[in-house]
Amino acid sequence: MANIQLKEGEVTSTIYGMIKDQRYSEAVQILNVQLQSYPSSRAALSLLGYCLYQMQDFINAADCYEQLTVLHPEVEEYRLYYAQSLNKACLYEEAMKVSCQIDAQQYSVKINKLQASIKYGADDLPGAKSLVENCPSDDPDTEVNLGCLLFKEGRYVEACSKFTAAMQVTGYKPDLAYNIALCHYMMKQYSPALRHIANVIEGGIKEHPELSVGMTTEGLDVRSVGNTLTLHETALIEAFNLKAAIEYQLKNFDSAKEALTDMPPRSEEELDVVTLHNVALMNMDNSPTAGFEKLQFLLQQNPFPPETFGNLLLLYLKYEYFDVAADVLAENAHLTYKFLTPYLYDFIEAVITRQTSPEEAYRKLDEMASKQTEALRKLTKHVQECRINRDDEAVKKSVNEYDDALEKYIPVLMQQAKIYWDRENYVQVEKLFRKSVEFCNEHDVWKLNVAHVLFMQDGKWKEATGFYEPIVRKHYDNILSVSAIVLANLCVSYIMTSANEEAEELMRKIEKEEEQLAYEDPDKKVYHLCIVNLVIGTLYCAKGNYEFGISRVIKSLEPYQRKLGPDTWYYAKRCFLSLIENMAKHMIMIRDQVLLECIAFLDCCEMYGKDVKTVTDQPLDEPLHAGRNTVTYEARHLKTLFLKLH
Repeated sequence: MANIQLKEGEVTSTIYGMIKDQRYSEAVQILNVQLQSYPSSRAALSLLGYCLYQMQDFINAADCYEQLTVLHPEVEEYRLYYAQSLNKACLYEEAMKVSCQIDAQQYSVKINKLQASIKYGADDLPGAKSLVENCPSDDPDTEVNLGCLLFKEGRYVEACSKFTAAMQVTGYKPDLAYNIALCHYMMKQYSPALRHIANVIEGGIKEHPELSVGMTTEGLDVRSVGNTLTLHETALIEAFNLKAAIEYQLKNFDSAKEALTDMPPRSEEELDVVTLHNVALMNMDNSPTAGFEKLQFLLQQNPFPPETFGNLLLLYLKYEYFDVAADVLAENAHLTYKFLTPYLYDFIEAVITRQTSPEEAYRKLDEMASKQTEALRKLTKHVQECRINRDDEAVKKSVNEYDDALEKYIPVLMQQAKIYWDRENYVQVEKLFRKSVEFCNEHDVWKLNVAHVLFMQDGKWKEATGFYEPIVRKHYDNILSVSAIVLANLCVSYIMTSANEEAEELMRKIEKEEEQLAYEDPDKKVYHLCIVNLVIGTLYCAKGNYEFGISRVIKSLEPYQRKLGPDTWYYAKRCFLSLIENMAKHMIMIRDQVLLECIAFLDCCEMYGKDVKTVTDQPLDEPLHAGRNTVTYEARHLKTLFLKLH
């Protein structure tokens, strides 16, 4: 955008300095004050529009340029800026209308590009393509725009070639490097994607140290860098979001979160929709309520990431808010066909149906499973044919397609299994898994769930061990990366098959790693050994040996300030409630010494549990009172019951 020369005395030279130093927000404040006295000041309006555009506040920038087109209709430049601002604000119909009103010949190339961008944003790909093809062939932007069109058509290899060719002409550009990385990501070529992302990030750090990359992760309190055009041109936000997505796909969840905190610091209200979506998604386990609020907010924005609608619905299902998911689906019927694939819609509908009609849900899921297994068989055959023909590229492509089909089949299978699991019909769950062994025998989720269903059936401890052991061995050097419940179940399986030495060795390994972690990061809480002991204690309680089981539970939570958490308290209180129930029914007799130990334990829980929530994912419609949602409250309640029994 051109710099507008000011009449002498209208705006002080201070504003020029602010704009030169990219202190746009400060300039905006001064200009707004001046416009209160001189609302028709051409210079002030021009500069305000320019600053707002640089800050990516496109709605307000459009308002400024709209006023200028009314005050100075003879200046075509304002109309062009007005159309550009509307396009950036995703008001495509209005932007196209304004762009068609510009007659100046000198802007014909810019208008053609702008109109192509408008049609691209509005998903009118044929219209965008016809306009791009009218652009000069020697213009690098033409090559980039053709690459964008190819990308949107899913032709990632050709799109990548276009972006690479454009960069050879223009030289290195962060946005082109990001586009190339994105193409590799879509083709699941994560190594080259990460290489291009690293180049973007290194370039941004080197050329713009003022953007404070990585400062938030290091725990420094740094001010927001704002949404400036400079930040946009570095492509740093896009690069960090893509890095987070890749790490998330590779199941490196800590690295994914770190990528989001490494990006230049901005306040939450300044976050772009993609970053806000990713922050919500990657912190759902820690703060589901905040995550749902962010995703619900995004649905009201224009535009929002296409994945938002599907992810919100799937997360409602994961946390078993089935009624809320059904309401959101009904209220946003207009989004269904645009943002949900037929597969995803059928899957969500079947899972919601499971609450009211499990039989109907199973039928729907079975139909989906049949389609997926048929597709998997065809793809298996195709992979074999490609291998016979020694076509490596075709093999790679077919294997990726097979993996995608398998990732669609696994959730359907697990939802079918959940219907039987909820009825505690573990034999039928096992039969269902055995039928799917042809495709799923190498899939980690399948193997884990097979282990769980075998564990739940008395007498199948040995078989459960056979499935749990490979999962643990795979991560034996970093055993704390394995789910605590998997380690606990394996220890129980060892104990039940008289392999006590193996159980003790595994527990020593966990204890050693926890001690090492406590030394390296004293503030980090880990619960693995605690949960293992809790599960073993629960096992003894379930077998009727309450004295040993309860003593194990009490010991597992020491020291309380480090081991008391929502999950550990959940397992512990189940044992105490079971003990109270059996004592109330006069089914067992417990020594006074054990009861006194229980009361002393609950006193400690009351002391250290004031800030420990008992429910982290509260129901959205009826949240617990804050005072009742604590370990302290529940510990007092249990203590009262013990005192009554005593």
